[in-house]
Amino acid sequence: MISKGIQMDAKSGGDCRRKDVQAHSLLTDFDIYLFRQGKHSRLYDKLGAHLAEWDGESGVQFGVWAPNADGVFVIGDFNSWKPVHRLFPRGDGSGIWEGFLPGVSKGSLYKYRVVCGDGRCFDKADPFAFRSEVPPATASVVWSLEYGWSDGEWMKRRGEFNSHSSPISIYECHLGSWKRRGDGSWPTYSELSKEIPRYLEESKFTHLELLPVMEHPFYGSWGYQTTGYFSPTGRYGEPQGLMRLIDRVHQAGKGVYLDWVPSHFPTDAHGLGYFDGTHLYEYEDPRKRWHPDWRSYIFDYGKSEVRSFLISSASFWLDKYHADGLRVDAVASILYLDYSRREGEWTPNEHGGRENLEAISFIRDLNEAVYRDFPDAQMIAEESTAWPMVSRPTYSGGLGFGMKWNMGWMHDTLEYFSKDPIFRKYHHSTITFSIWYAFSENFVLPLSHDEVVYGKRSLLGKMPGDDWQKFANLRLLLGYMYAHPGKKLIFMGGEFGQRNEWYHERGLDWHLLSHPMHAGVRRWVEDLNSTYASEAALHELDFEQGGFEWVDFRDYEQSVISFERKGRAGEVVLVVCNFTPVPRENYRVGVDRGGRWRELLNSDAVAYGGSGWGNFGSVEAEEAESHGRRYSMSLTLPPLGVLYLKPEGSERQGGGGKGDHNLF
Repeated sequence: MISKGIQMDAKSGGDCRRKDVQAHSLLTDFDIYLFRQGKHSRLYDKLGAHLAEWDGESGVQFGVWAPNADGVFVIGDFNSWKPVHRLFPRGDGSGIWEGFLPGVSKGSLYKYRVVCGDGRCFDKADPFAFRSEVPPATASVVWSLEYGWSDGEWMKRRGEFNSHSSPISIYECHLGSWKRRGDGSWPTYSELSKEIPRYLEESKFTHLELLPVMEHPFYGSWGYQTTGYFSPTGRYGEPQGLMRLIDRVHQAGKGVYLDWVPSHFPTDAHGLGYFDGTHLYEYEDPRKRWHPDWRSYIFDYGKSEVRSFLISSASFWLDKYHADGLRVDAVASILYLDYSRREGEWTPNEHGGRENLEAISFIRDLNEAVYRDFPDAQMIAEESTAWPMVSRPTYSGGLGFGMKWNMGWMHDTLEYFSKDPIFRKYHHSTITFSIWYAFSENFVLPLSHDEVVYGKRSLLGKMPGDDWQKFANLRLLLGYMYAHPGKKLIFMGGEFGQRNEWYHERGLDWHLLSHPMHAGVRRWVEDLNSTYASEAALHELDFEQGGFEWVDFRDYEQSVISFERKGRAGEVVLVVCNFTPVPRENYRVGVDRGGRWRELLNSDAVAYGGSGWGNFGSVEAEEAESHGRRYSMSLTLPPLGVLYLKPEGSERQGGGGKGDHNLF
């Protein structure tokens, strides 16, 4: 909100009552140095509103960065929203205004009234607020983040659960539409903290990923238009409610990743935009400031104080909320100056290129700071281009993320599965191509929220054929994903074959689980998660070439692929996918080990809603060369089905020659 005609009242009132605000500070000279270097990662301990006690008086210590302001006042329900409490400007050139206001207590509503030299005034929410009013209200709330955590065992061991060699299967969730109450209202964090951990245990996912829980004024942005960089949305309750949810997920032995958005922020008047009458947080250059896709502002990554703000926000969620990692949204829009812009709408960098050099530097600083302070956490990039070395260390020239979403795999795979099976043989390379680059990054395979909205249809809805074929295709898609190198992610509803597209204003169609076909998909995902976690061959070398070997990727005529996944100790799982609705009997597949192979999983099992084609639980590999291997087995391939097979016993048996069927 811009207020006019109050400058004189603000200044005179502030001066006459200034004695009520005391000149105390939480900031040290070293804090200021780090802040101005863009290296401060814990500003949330110093700026914002902190319950404090000075000279025997209880109150709140306020601090805000507004270097171009003529004055900054704290207004709130404790002073009738009048500009009578003026903060002190620090004398060190940092642009920080601060002061202690006695008598203000937890739960008080407040904003900063920022007065500019030309007479304009802006009422701004606190960028460092720990709590915010429930939208459409926009005030900040004085709050304490005290909470008695009970996840000590998880926190001690989370490094092993976040490891690249561990199974990571992620359940992506939007809290406000996972379930709704009977009257259609939102659930609370506390209610969700009872149901979600239990559901994760039942479905065997290893991690929960939450669409942004940071405060956002427009609910339809799903949280991606963030205003509360240190404040969880109040729609579902108080901050401690979110802590309780994460705590209980941890107690259930599951991790929690949070979506986090440093790429852009909304233009709402109470937010960061034009904060002190200048383009403080956003770029001043209009060709860099405005994001045409989301109609929002872009952070000025070249400004050290903004970098400290964002790095502190990332650290905050890992520190105060015990998040196990951050999925960083829209990294490509940060990296490229010409992202979604036509020629003439962007400014090249100093070398004439389209790369945002200061943003690249910021991303590297961000990842270095997070892994320095939280070495057992994960930073995950949603990056949709072929930018190299996104998930490689900064010391080797990478961006420093731990993992990256494989958007290419997602698009190619969903395009292939949308084809009528009769035409799939003409698109066989679409399903095999991903292995060529599967180990160039540490990939997560996402079947995410973005693929089930805006007319794209649900995962089940994308599948061709009659209803039986749709379900068989969905089970095949999920089975193929869990066998493919890379960590796994499924958006809520996909795990039981939600028919409708996701819509943020209603809950999932949980009643579908009373139908056998939907319950079968849910049971299939549970068994996929269990098998993926228990078989080292399926997860241990997800990011290494040694964890994958083709058996046959050439059988396009029958739309069949076969490959092996491998563990470090020689474990092996054979995977065979039949992408047509035609059962294939006596299908021969070469292997390196003789003896009996046990059928670990069969997506066509009756328990999953399939037709029951299979191999009666096991098959014998005989000494008959095939696919360049000494042994082979004759399989019955179920229609639109995937088989996982494992040799009985752990001993290695004679290795045959390896022909050009191997890409690696």
